[in-house]
Amino acid sequence: MLYTTLNNGVKMPILGFGVFQMTDMQQCEDAVYDALLTGYRHIDTAAAYENEQAVGRAIKRSGIARKDLFITSKLWVQDAGYTSAKKAFERSLERLDLDYLDLYLIHQPYSDVYGSWHALQECYEAGKIRAIGVSNFSVDRIADLIAFNRIVPAVNQIETHPFTQQVATQSFLKMHGVQHESWAPFAEGKNEIFQNEILKTIAKAHAKSVAQVILRWLIQRDIVVIPKSVNTERIKENFDVFNFELTELEMQQIQSLDTATHLIADHRDPERIERIAKLRFNT
Repeated sequence: MLYTTLNNGVKMPILGFGVFQMTDMQQCEDAVYDALLTGYRHIDTAAAYENEQAVGRAIKRSGIARKDLFITSKLWVQDAGYTSAKKAFERSLERLDLDYLDLYLIHQPYSDVYGSWHALQECYEAGKIRAIGVSNFSVDRIADLIAFNRIVPAVNQIETHPFTQQVATQSFLKMHGVQHESWAPFAEGKNEIFQNEILKTIAKAHAKSVAQVILRWLIQRDIVVIPKSVNTERIKENFDVFNFELTELEMQQIQSLDTATHLIADHRDPERIERIAKLRFNT
């Protein structure tokens, strides 16, 4: 496993396992368990996924020492604000059946972000979280958070895949010591990504799958990535990405696929903000 070092010195596995949209609790538990047995040590969940309990059961079932794991969860918009964020964090710990989190993120850049961040800072300083960060924040929102708070976010988890490469955003994040993390590395299957001729040609050259090429491409860009699957063989395949390396030409070929736009979600879209404001989870 390769690791990246966050801005506070905490080491984070560059490859993790995501559980977004795993709504069947037994399926989620089994998938996380399989991932842990495969060798993943970084698990990413969220209050909004409503599967933290299943993740917690898989962790217990695996028997892996807590110190060897890197567990992330996220604060949903309904719990934004100083007091409510603290309560929501404790509820996530309870559902996961853990004493601390390795990373806790503000899931969306809306509502009382400042109150939430103040709560996260205090939880971090109390030793309940090893690192704090954000998700889906544009560079202006990150800049604002950095300028007016004492702790710089350790991570920004954002849509990143071959069609939405976030090149300028990554440059900004690096400049400010914020680790770039990718969600939806396979673009949720959009644009027939697994049939893309450039990706298929590169995959064939390395005797790898398109999915493995995408993960390797992100890793070589120093981007943390959290692929999701409930299929045991794909879980293993997604982990098998440390025994080959893409050439500079291949990296450039993949770079040519960038549309420089959001394919899945634009978090500045007013209609999206209105929809998210109405969503309630774990009520």
